[in-house]
Amino acid sequence: MYTSLRPYEDTAKNGYLSWPSGLSLDNFTDAWAQSGLAHFFWNSVLVTVPAVLGTLFFSAAVAFYVSRFDFRWNIALLMLFTAGNLLPAQVLITPLYRLYLQWNLPGWMSDSFLLYNSYWGIIVIHIAYQCGFCTFVLSNYMKTIPKEITEAALVDGAPVWRQFFQIVLPLCRPAFAALATLESIWIYNDFFWPLVLIETGDKRPVTSALASLEGQYFTNPNLIAAGALMTAIPTLIVYFALQRQFISGLTIGAGK
Repeated sequence: MYTSLRPYEDTAKNGYLSWPSGLSLDNFTDAWAQSGLAHFFWNSVLVTVPAVLGTLFFSAAVAFYVSRFDFRWNIALLMLFTAGNLLPAQVLITPLYRLYLQWNLPGWMSDSFLLYNSYWGIIVIHIAYQCGFCTFVLSNYMKTIPKEITEAALVDGAPVWRQFFQIVLPLCRPAFAALATLESIWIYNDFFWPLVLIETGDKRPVTSALASLEGQYFTNPNLIAAGALMTAIPTLIVYFALQRQFISGLTIGAGK
């Protein structure tokens, strides 16, 4: 914040730990105008919102199955979903890149007619990569819900899908809030997947917009600091909006 409010000439002459000759919001207005943050903010929304919702839905479905039903490969299935998070993204990028170049999509989903260079490609990889962690958290949370609740619903004639949507999911709101906060921040701040899987610069999220503030021969760190602070605003809003549920979701069952 201190750096973003100072002009570059001031810090270049006196250093970043010096007393400022003046403070202004010029770096913020320049960063907003030069990088086109409004457009890239919208790109991040198009990726983050469906990716978070898809991750939570599919993770909840798998967690419900492994936590409420007893079968032979229960633990193995849970470990399979969780094991995907043990591999760094850089290990997967070569086969994934080739797969994206071969996966065709209709024109209304991608103007390149491929999964590569499309919003859908980024959404899919985020869902696939984040489901392991969310499945692990939600399965442990659902195990704290007494099975007598779903057994009573089964006696009353409620099918499995109704137990899932109308009984278990509403009871998991604190866990969903905690995971939604974490996933929103992680997916929103991701830089690697869009950099590799999106070719068109106008389709990249806001984290990639900061790169446009760097010149070929000159870089203004004060300008980049202002742009970085503006890109952090949505994540702060999400955290403060879900702060109470986030803390509740992290601490529930901590004494067991």
